[in-house]
This record gives sequence, structure tokens and C-alpha cells, in this order.
Amino acid sequence: MKKQLNLLLAIGLAAFVGCAEKTDLEKTLDTVNQQTIKDHVYFIASDEMRGRDTGSPEILKAADYLADQLKSYGAKPVPGADGYFQPVPFRKKTPATAGSFSYAGRNFNLNDDFLVVDGKSGSYEGEIVYLEYGLKEDYSSADVAGKLVFAKAGDGTTADRRAILRLSREKYDLARENGAIGLVEFYNSPATPWDRLGASFNRVNLTVDSFDNDKEIIPHLWLKDLDNSNQRFMRTRSIKRASLTIEGMTNELTKDKNILAMVEGTDPELKKEFVMFSAHYDHVGIGAPDAQGDSIYNGTRDNAIGTVTVLSGAENIAKYPMKRSALFVLFTGEEKGLLGSRYLADHPIIPNNEIVFCWNSDNGGYNDITISTIIGLERTTASQYIKDANLAMGLEAIDDPAGEQGLFDRSDNVSFARKGIPAPTYSLGFRAFDDEINKYYHKAGDNPNTVDYDYLEKFFKSYVLASRMIGNAAERPFWVEGDKYYETGKKLYGLGL
Repeated sequence: MKKQLNLLLAIGLAAFVGCAEKTDLEKTLDTVNQQTIKDHVYFIASDEMRGRDTGSPEILKAADYLADQLKSYGAKPVPGADGYFQPVPFRKKTPATAGSFSYAGRNFNLNDDFLVVDGKSGSYEGEIVYLEYGLKEDYSSADVAGKLVFAKAGDGTTADRRAILRLSREKYDLARENGAIGLVEFYNSPATPWDRLGASFNRVNLTVDSFDNDKEIIPHLWLKDLDNSNQRFMRTRSIKRASLTIEGMTNELTKDKNILAMVEGTDPELKKEFVMFSAHYDHVGIGAPDAQGDSIYNGTRDNAIGTVTVLSGAENIAKYPMKRSALFVLFTGEEKGLLGSRYLADHPIIPNNEIVFCWNSDNGGYNDITISTIIGLERTTASQYIKDANLAMGLEAIDDPAGEQGLFDRSDNVSFARKGIPAPTYSLGFRAFDDEINKYYHKAGDNPNTVDYDYLEKFFKSYVLASRMIGNAAERPFWVEGDKYYETGKKLYGLGL
């Protein structure tokens, strides 16, 4: 208690040197209040929003509400954006209802033997080209125009399902860019059972796509090859052609969008640097009913609370600008594979090398109301500010206690970390992924009346206070030397070159 009181006194006196300027602590306490938090959470996670599924009419209502809040605080549109929005060209695709695939007298059955990852209904036939892994270097001397590309899934070094999926999308884009009429990957990874893959692909899915029609969409298959027999057969025989039919697959563009706003900094030099405050506002929509018959997955913890955390930061910083500029971003499509954040990272409106810190907020739940859990706390030089801000609010900041979950790579922060931007994620307090977390995580019972708003008030205040400390610090934050993204960050910002 004595340590906390001393820290409060130090923070309170730090900027108060014979003048009436409010301290960062006073500015935080002036704007963050429990009733406002509760009002926002109850609206965003209401049944009316029907789980805020990406591509739904309800998520567009949520987007308008959030943009209106940012505007009402005085945060400004970002030059180059469409008002307070960045349209994200999601293509919604329905799964194939029937199909066939064959080559060299071998016939394969849909779902049992192959899965349609992408494509459109139609019949396809063409010459075969085998390209090892189908990566960029494999195309250097290959003519694939008008042909079907065959390649192994992954890159030969990773068994991680998410990494294989990312590579698969890159391969699809490469095949299409080089004029191929289709891509077939031999899938032989034991990391994810074939049945689970089928469940993932045989449902409505989204992909980021700039096409306004399906003329240039080519078929993309995963061919089951757990014992590598299909690969061996192809590589040891002179196989010329393959044929494919797909039925029942449709494609359409959605109207989804990221939400953006900014507040210019007050320092003539530091305002050229942006601190980005981010969270995703989508959830998983309607699902299987629980024992009470509730089928609306409201997503209070994941991620209405994270969304309102960013709103609280925006309200505070718009009233009391920091030395650095602030960029507020609310993402769509996180639950579909971090799609909204990946799109902004690849199509930045504020250049990535002007964003010096990504302060992401995302949650699965909480089981300890004495702490905040920061995924990647010790990976950046901002860690002490975060610890001090939590201590000032009666909380303790701890690092990720569940490394086995891979949480750093499962939220929007990683889209920017991969670019080199320091990017921890601020989460509700948990010490393990236990039954209390799983009770609400992606469950229909995750309703606004199930959370502790006294705790949320402390949690939000610590986030805002830490934000102000980072935004006003003399030195900008960076990765701790030796971190996975340290060298990428140096290249992004031109440091030590």
C-alpha cells in the first residue's frame, strides 16, 4: 500500500511544477468513468447486434455507432480514409455442395479426398505444372499460364496450421498473378486432422479480395496426401492433364470496414510519431443455443470490452492531446483470421514507419481482478510505464502466463509486429486458460451483465494512464533487443543503418 501511495504521489507531482496544468493521472481520472463504460458495453454487446458477425448488417450498425462516438469526442478523420472508415474488400464465399477431381485415371471425392479452399462453380481442365512448394522462387523459370499448378502445402519447415494457411493464401495469389487456372496443394501435415479442416472450409468463409466479380477467381484445392502417395505418383509418372468440377460455390463482396480516427499531437517534433490504439469490434454472430436457449454470441469480453477500452482512450486523448499523435483503429474480421488488421497493415493510411507503438486491446476473459495481463509486456521498452500505470490504479501488470496458447500471434497486434511495430496486447487479468475463461470464451453466455464493472473501471484507467505515459515519453518505445521482431523494427524505422 505504501508503494502504491508513493507512486500515486510521484505521478501526481511529476508534471505539477508551480502551474495549474493537470497531470496525466488527473486527466485520466477526469474522463474515465464506470457508467460510460457500462453504457458502451451494453450497446455493443446487446442482442440487437446479434453477435457482430463479419459481413452481417449488424456489424455495420456497430461500425456507425463507434464512428459516431469517435466523432463526438472530437477525434478527426484520417486523411486518405473514407470519412471515419477504411472499406475492407471482403469476399464472402459459400462452400461447394458437390464436385469431382481426377488425373491419370485417378478419381477423388469431394471432402473425403479433397477440399475446395477457394473457387467458383464451373468445370476446369488443363495441363499440369508441378512447382515444389509453389512459392515465389518456384515461378522464376516456370510457364504456368492457362495451366493447373500442383505444389506441396507449407514450406517444408513449419507444421503450424496458421502458418500453413498464410502460406496457402500467398500461393493462391501467386498462381493467379502468374495466369494459372487453378492451384492444387498436397496436404500432408498431421498438425490438424482432415475432418477438422473440412469443418473449417465447408462453411461460409471470408477472404480479403479486391475483385468486384468472380471472373478472376480460380479454384484452389487441398488434396489429402498424408502418406505422400499422391505426390510420389505424380512425380514418378508423366501426367499431362487434370480435370475438376465445382458446384454450388458462390462469391460476393461485403460492405465491411475498419474504423479510424486521429488526434494530432502537441509537440512540434513528436507529433510526427503516432501511437496506435487498436481493438477488433467483430465477434462470431449466431451459434448453437446453450442450455437456456440463447444462440446470440454477444462477445462482451471478446471484444466489446476491448473496443470500449479504445473508446476510453480516444475520449481522453481528444480532450487532452498527448505530445505524440494518436491513431484509433477498430478492426473488422479479426475472428475470421485477423483480416481487417492484416488489410490495414498491408494498405496503411498512416505509413507504418510513422506508427511507433501499437497498443492493442483484446480479451478472452478474466479470472483475477487484481491484475491486467499484457501479452508481450516484457518485449518492448514501454513495460515500465504499463506496470506503473497499473500500480497507480491498484492493479498489477503481468506478462502472458499461457505461452502455450500462442496469444501474441492470435490477435491484431501481430499484423503490425510483423511489420516491425512494437505491439503488445492489453488484456483482462488471467493467470491461466481455465474453466472460468472457457465458461464465456466464444459462448452464448458472454453477456454484458456477467462482468465486474468495478474491476473494468480500474482496468480502463490503467490503460488510459499507460497510454498517456507512452504518448508523452521523451523516448519512443521499441522492441527489447533480441526480440523476434527487433531487426525488422530497425529496418522499418531506419535505425542503425
